[in-house]
Amino acid sequence: MTGFDLVVRSRRTVTPEGERAAAVAVRGEKIVALYDHAAPLDAAEDIDLRDLALLPGLVDTHVHVNEPGRAHWEGFASATRAAAAGGVTTILDMPLNSLPPTVNVGAFEAKLRAAAGQCRVDVGFWGGAVPGNVKDLAPLRERGVHGFKCFMSPSGVEEFPPLGLSEARQALEEIAGFGGVMVVHAEDPALLGEPSGPTYREFLDSRPDRAERSAVEQVVRLAGETGARVHILHVSSAACLDVLEEARARGAAVTAETCPHYLTLAAEQVPEGGTAYKCCPPIRSGANRDLLWDGLRRGVLSCVVSDHSPSPAELKAPDFAAAWGGIASLQLGLRAVWTEASRRGFGLADVVRWMSANPAAMAEISGKGSIKPGNDADLVAFDPAAAGPVDAALLHHRHPVTPYHGRTLRGAVLTTWLRGRPVDGEPCGRLLLGEH
Repeated sequence: MTGFDLVVRSRRTVTPEGERAAAVAVRGEKIVALYDHAAPLDAAEDIDLRDLALLPGLVDTHVHVNEPGRAHWEGFASATRAAAAGGVTTILDMPLNSLPPTVNVGAFEAKLRAAAGQCRVDVGFWGGAVPGNVKDLAPLRERGVHGFKCFMSPSGVEEFPPLGLSEARQALEEIAGFGGVMVVHAEDPALLGEPSGPTYREFLDSRPDRAERSAVEQVVRLAGETGARVHILHVSSAACLDVLEEARARGAAVTAETCPHYLTLAAEQVPEGGTAYKCCPPIRSGANRDLLWDGLRRGVLSCVVSDHSPSPAELKAPDFAAAWGGIASLQLGLRAVWTEASRRGFGLADVVRWMSANPAAMAEISGKGSIKPGNDADLVAFDPAAAGPVDAALLHHRHPVTPYHGRTLRGAVLTTWLRGRPVDGEPCGRLLLGEH
């Protein structure tokens, strides 16, 4: 009980067993023990949060950083600064929107060079599965990507085309052979259309629930036939939940996530010209939102991650047919989810499970996701009772464009520690390569 570098005490420490009063002892970069809250401990620094909450750092496995190539949309310095301010200590970067996209080892090396020395939190990477790159998947995995992202419908950028069903099968067979995971943007292109006009209703009608459900059915079937592990990205439609639940009941290796915007916003709230709300798949009705929360309650949806996909303000033109589809929320996800979760009777332990432990497990990121001995000392001091409006101008994202501007959210991130050190603006994050 002596010689610790840091002790953080809280009467609301969120552990894998739930909330408890505890003192978290850190030596070097690791959590070494949990003691009673009032235990006498010898440490270089001893911080008592009293009734403020102590959470594990969040793990956001769905972030579009866009560097290299489109760093004017978002880059590693700004994205990781926003992450730390939002209590996120680990992100996984998506392979598209950067140039080149991360679809071969050479492109991955370019990504690693771009990220080096810039990151304020730890950063891992997804590779991409696109037509014609099956031979690149195993080398990418060996180099350290955590898994592979594919689209079943157009991605929005020409350099990252979608997989047809036969191509998806080939990729899944390859990935199953080395025990990897495919994360899938699931919308059926045959059921998507072009918006008939500039309004949100016309955009929403062009991407119906049945397009999402059909694609999820196809992915679940391919997963069963190939034996591959798959994860469905950003589920927006509750019409997918019974398909996912049936797959789960059969023991299929299929998991799924949703995002803060689907859990907190609703189509009825989208203002005229409010293209900050545009994303694909789209934000649906308030009734649909309620069913997504039930999917979380039942464990059909296991992860809540941001799908942070920013762009310059000029690409968010006030025309829903033409505007870039993506929501910037990396800094706001914890507060947004806690605002709605607390209103619906969920606790901080639920939020931590969805936003830290389960994403870390899905992406096989070791040493992250929970406050327990042996894990990295990634910690967040969080005031769950605080409340205040969002001012987009104060966010650390590259561009101050967010649908949360002006909304009152609960909670405040007070301090974020990365491997035992407070994130103070110095880029001390590491690049996480998958251990395969």
